[in-house]
Amino acid sequence: MNKPIWIKHAAQLATLASNVDGPRSKTAMSDLIIIEDGSVWIESGVIKAVGTTDELGNTYRNVIDSAEIIDASNSLVTPGLVDPHTHVVYGGSREREFEMRLQGSTYIDIMNKGGGIHATTNMTREATEQELIQQAIARLDSFLEHGVTTIEGKSGYGLNLETELKQLKVIKELQQMHSIDLVATFMGAHAVPKEFKGREEEYVDHIIYDMLPAIAQSNLAQFIDVFCEKGVFTFEQSKRIIEAGKHYGLIPKIHADEIVNTKGAELAAEVGAISAEHLLKTSNQGIKKMAEAGTIACLLPATALYLREQSAQGRKMIDHGVPVAISTDCNPGSSPTTSMPLVMNLACINMRLTPAEALTAATYNAACAINQQHKVGSLEAGKQADIVLWKVKNYQELQYLFGVNHVKAVWKKGVKVVDR
Repeated sequence: MNKPIWIKHAAQLATLASNVDGPRSKTAMSDLIIIEDGSVWIESGVIKAVGTTDELGNTYRNVIDSAEIIDASNSLVTPGLVDPHTHVVYGGSREREFEMRLQGSTYIDIMNKGGGIHATTNMTREATEQELIQQAIARLDSFLEHGVTTIEGKSGYGLNLETELKQLKVIKELQQMHSIDLVATFMGAHAVPKEFKGREEEYVDHIIYDMLPAIAQSNLAQFIDVFCEKGVFTFEQSKRIIEAGKHYGLIPKIHADEIVNTKGAELAAEVGAISAEHLLKTSNQGIKKMAEAGTIACLLPATALYLREQSAQGRKMIDHGVPVAISTDCNPGSSPTTSMPLVMNLACINMRLTPAEALTAATYNAACAINQQHKVGSLEAGKQADIVLWKVKNYQELQYLFGVNHVKAVWKKGVKVVDR
């Protein structure tokens, strides 16, 4: 039997504890529920108690000698970070496009020339499952080094049934192989494949009538996502795909209003999507509808930076009652990063989130965006012992010293998986 673990004397223990099951919005996003001189007691991978060092010292005084003791003096302790939007499984890379973009090509220009999603689709179709696993493991290792303990992973680089299933199978295998927990999203509607060019409606039908039944039967995905965007899928096509996915029990997400305003935010609210992603061009009406529906805005500040676009209006969304989560959008074309700490920094600098809001968006609200808040996202009795020890004294310093990985140690289900 594994020893209990007692993490004690944290300068700040940001628990993110919540009295409600859903995401936080408005001022609740700033309430980190901080315990000074904080401590956590862990048994068998589960948090048993959270409190001050004195409180837990008294509660467990008869068994302290049997515990592994971690001195967190002068350090910040938080829940493991949660990344609710990634494309972590894919073949190859697209570093040449980075240079093309700097020379003036746009995201859509590159995609129309056979690059972008189409280039990665070709490389992913050609890759074996084992090759995809090996490439993804390196990314997952990096996520873990940056304090991320749970991620969402999308398909969408197959754009045919065989490869979409291959990506989802790889996500399932990685879940069994790697310390990080993965949650899968089917995104066959990431783009219209080249073989369906000019026959977009046929591809929508193919997703609905061929792909979705097989995806549902495979039981490999919990969510469905669609890229509702000019030149990709229209509002009406996106709605058809999402409604069909809901018929098969998949929870909807929507890539919305990234490049132009296609009313994707309004669609997310209308269909009851758990989250809408990107939202760089979302209108005031879209923000209003999301707030009314309780749709989580999953914002991707590293993508906006990489594409040299104006960031989403994170400050306005929070002020108007939209619950906000943040993510790396880890992908080979528009955000090839695994650094959630950097994403938190950017959320503060470019979207005007406060340090407390950024931490909430990267933990508890991010967990809500993938329906995992009952297990992760906060430090509370009964939840998984997914914990990060940071080499900073408080949560403000975590965002103030930007562009630096402050991770000192990471525990996943009570097992130390990173020790720096």
